[in-house]
Amino acid sequence: MVDKVGIPIQYVTITSEDSDALLDKQYFAALTYQFLDSPARYERIWQAGIMFYNNIWRVPAPVRVLASTFSVFQLYVLMRPDNLINFSTYSISLKLIDSIGYWDTDVIPEDYRMFFKTYFSTQGKVSVDPIFLPIMADAAESDGFWSTMVNQYEQIKRWAWGVSDDSYVIKQWLTVPNMPFWGKTMRVLHVLESHFLWPVNWFAITLGALIPSLVNPAFSQTVMGKTLPQTSSAILTITLFSLLVIFLIDAANRPPRPHQVSWLKKLLQPIEFILTPVVGFFFSALPGLDAHTRLMLGRYIEYRVTEKV
Repeated sequence: MVDKVGIPIQYVTITSEDSDALLDKQYFAALTYQFLDSPARYERIWQAGIMFYNNIWRVPAPVRVLASTFSVFQLYVLMRPDNLINFSTYSISLKLIDSIGYWDTDVIPEDYRMFFKTYFSTQGKVSVDPIFLPIMADAAESDGFWSTMVNQYEQIKRWAWGVSDDSYVIKQWLTVPNMPFWGKTMRVLHVLESHFLWPVNWFAITLGALIPSLVNPAFSQTVMGKTLPQTSSAILTITLFSLLVIFLIDAANRPPRPHQVSWLKKLLQPIEFILTPVVGFFFSALPGLDAHTRLMLGRYIEYRVTEKV
């Protein structure tokens, strides 16, 4: 179409958007400004904050807690351009897309693949610039409570399948010449860390202080063995402040309460965050273990579109 109407591709951007994503009314204005203002416009990808708030008042409490946490986390990653990678809905110049041969059609984590494909094709010149505007998306939802739980689990499992792209990233790190060593190494290490620790973090944080004594009962009789649980408990108690910050940011950004939602339900919202350890196990650690184990055993998954009603 661009060729037919005679529009030069260097003047065109493409936005890869999930079907449920609602762009802010100023999104394309901000994108246009950043595109025109950046001298490196053909070496940039633009990412706004994905916030899973479209149906936040309708989904069950466990999914609501997860969606709130994800939404606040997406705001945080926008502040880290050194580690920022495009996710879900993002914009990119057509010239850059054309130069690398467009999207790969045989991978599930297409957003991460797009970043690293452009990153290594340009010898590390590509980076992701934040657009500080919200993109409202749906939390995973289906018909009924349990079907919604399964739907959410399958979505996280698909995200955790992103570990399958690590071999591609490592190969590019080893074989692409003329790239700044530390720049590409830190990029790759950050992705490997996030992927490989995905199924581990919950166990390390929640059960880490108990495991040494279970493995070696004699350890519990040592000074370190006696103080480790108390120290771990104190650290976790301090981190409750972070949970409070997450709740406050979520409350400030969440859409207004619909009229059909009672005030009582709104007032009980903070209490729902006590589900965080349970949600972390069933919607982070377990699907992560599932995806990684399937990959290890060669039991590959097919792309399953997350149902959103």
